[in-house]
Amino acid sequence: MLVSALLMSVGINSCLCVLLFILYSILRKQPHNYEVFLPRRLVAGTSKRRRNKVARYIPSVRWIWKSWRPSEEQLMESSGLDGVVFMRMITFSLKVFLFAGIIGVFVILPVNVFGDQLTQINYADWSANSLDIFSVVNLNTRSPWLWVHFGAIYLVTAFVCCLLYLEFRYIGMKRIEYFHSSKPQPQQFTILVRNIPSSDGRTTVSDAVDSFFRENHPSTYLSHVVIHRTSKLRSVVDNAKKLYKKVHHKKSEDPQRVKKTPMRFFSRKDTPEGHYEKVLQELEHNIRLGQAEVSSPGKEVRAAFVSFKSRYGAAMALHMPQSVNPTHWLTEPAPEPHDVHWPFFSASFMQKWLSKIVIAFACLILTTLFLVPVVLVQGLTNLSALEYFFPFLTLILSMKIVSQIITGYLPSLILQTSLKIVPPIMEFLSSFQGHICHSDIQKSACNKVIWFTIWNVFFATVFSGSAFYKLSVILDPKEILFKLAVAVPAQASFFIAYVVTTGWTDTLTELFRVVPFMVSYVKRSLEPTEEEFEVPPMRYHRDTPRVLFFGLLGITYFFLAPLILPFIFLYFVLAYIIYRNQFINVYEPKYETGGMFWPMIHYTMIFSLVLMHGIAIGLFALKKMELATYLLVPLPVFTLLFNEFCRKRFMPIFTAYPAEVLTKRDREDQNDQRMGEFYHNLVSAYQDPALRPLRFSGSSRNDSLTSPLLSSTSTSSEV
Repeated sequence: MLVSALLMSVGINSCLCVLLFILYSILRKQPHNYEVFLPRRLVAGTSKRRRNKVARYIPSVRWIWKSWRPSEEQLMESSGLDGVVFMRMITFSLKVFLFAGIIGVFVILPVNVFGDQLTQINYADWSANSLDIFSVVNLNTRSPWLWVHFGAIYLVTAFVCCLLYLEFRYIGMKRIEYFHSSKPQPQQFTILVRNIPSSDGRTTVSDAVDSFFRENHPSTYLSHVVIHRTSKLRSVVDNAKKLYKKVHHKKSEDPQRVKKTPMRFFSRKDTPEGHYEKVLQELEHNIRLGQAEVSSPGKEVRAAFVSFKSRYGAAMALHMPQSVNPTHWLTEPAPEPHDVHWPFFSASFMQKWLSKIVIAFACLILTTLFLVPVVLVQGLTNLSALEYFFPFLTLILSMKIVSQIITGYLPSLILQTSLKIVPPIMEFLSSFQGHICHSDIQKSACNKVIWFTIWNVFFATVFSGSAFYKLSVILDPKEILFKLAVAVPAQASFFIAYVVTTGWTDTLTELFRVVPFMVSYVKRSLEPTEEEFEVPPMRYHRDTPRVLFFGLLGITYFFLAPLILPFIFLYFVLAYIIYRNQFINVYEPKYETGGMFWPMIHYTMIFSLVLMHGIAIGLFALKKMELATYLLVPLPVFTLLFNEFCRKRFMPIFTAYPAEVLTKRDREDQNDQRMGEFYHNLVSAYQDPALRPLRFSGSSRNDSLTSPLLSSTSTSSEV
């Protein structure tokens, strides 16, 4: 029955993939869909409108070739090092599962199939059998064929570790190469200084920062920007900008539509536009008063962005203690100016500390509540339980097609739908943890989603039962390996179906961008508006955990149920094609972390290997293979030692750039005539957007509050 359900699921998804690829090749040619499927090319002006309307409806696979064609250097130029790291994660997985797939399908799978633990096997009708005949469960206790699995575990572990070493070294060198090839960036010359001490009530924070760094870094100090408490002012500025865009749209409407309106017998100030102008005047006046208020000494946060004349000077100030009191003048790297997350700068130390505790409890509660859909999924895989609790469904569940859909397709679909809400929730929670930039928020959310997925999709599914039972299993270290060895192979059929349904469907959903496509369709059916069109950024916290989880499934099950490997390999092939297409045509980088997602990828792969080793030790112990069990014990130890070696060898490159790299770039900048302009812009690069001057009119008198904020001839906004 399970084999039939799996075959049906594979058939449905294979046909769905082909049909959706054909549909996508047609939809992407329609001009009204360019904003959804080709936003980068639309903004760049490289998307050509097709004159031949017939050609728009002819399917084509040229987009696949165009996605495959760009080199890694071209991808780095268009999507940054973060995009390259994401694609290297997929190519790394392709190499691993091509190697493991050859061993698993051509060596381990035949050994499992021709075992004799399961004696009642109908070789004439494979679809009527359980998937256990393809797993290690089909081998007898003390079977000598288990040594094949033992050798495969050592071989795949060595291959994965070698690839991890080469990839870590390669990404580290790419990080240095990207630093050398990039233009001078403000964050390379700037640090963030916190806990600025107060000397007396007459000295402002700005004066204290200027005096301290002129005295201690006289040759490299350039300027500073003190941070102010602008959370309330920021909301007023945002409202003013939204109102300005609304009025600007009304003023730029079609003149013919304006002529058709009835004659107005009132003055302009009584018209809606005049009313909005008066509101904008009041908002601008309030903004100016608010900016003057928050700029006062009492509203300063004891933190500042401090800029230097050289990268080496900034690095020296960053990594050296600045005071004899280690709690004062704390330094940390500055993010890119447009990557700064301003709201949490005004939070106190106690607020940040409490927020971390609250977020930890919120994540724990969310993880516990998510066990509800997991238990529901487990119930759907057990038809006898459904018939017991819902006897009126007995007749329907007895139908073969219904039972196959319920056991093979519906559980994974429900679990996939439930997981969609997790990344935005984790991103929301991470935004309250005190991170100073959006990239740190996304990395924190990515880490949360990874471990949330591993616990709620893998462990919670493997250990069927109540939430208390799942927790008791994890908290009992003596029995966990034996329980994993029993429970993990038993869920092989579910996870094979999960890869086919969730994995393949997720990649196709990414290709079609379902939610933006539906939003675009709704907007076209309504009255058109002149909203600013923005190219969407890549959401690494959503896609990276998903790819890593399928890698964990492949590594864990490659010797237990190698039938999963071809489906995982096909998933990564689809992901490679589709994500390259998205990087080229859809996503535009909003910030650059310099490949900082790779250490997270590396550690997750190490965890996958150690988990696989633990399951193997428990399995060989249950199979009464004492010698194999003892010989496997050093393997996780060697893997963790290898991880420690990689951390010591490569992580310093990801923590800070070497001195020889910084000084080399500084010497190159000495001959660059554009550095004078760069230093001039660096002085105001980290100014809070809420404190920047706003002008909602084309009048030359910016300080005039009586002149109209909107002009019929020209309208501008400095934001």
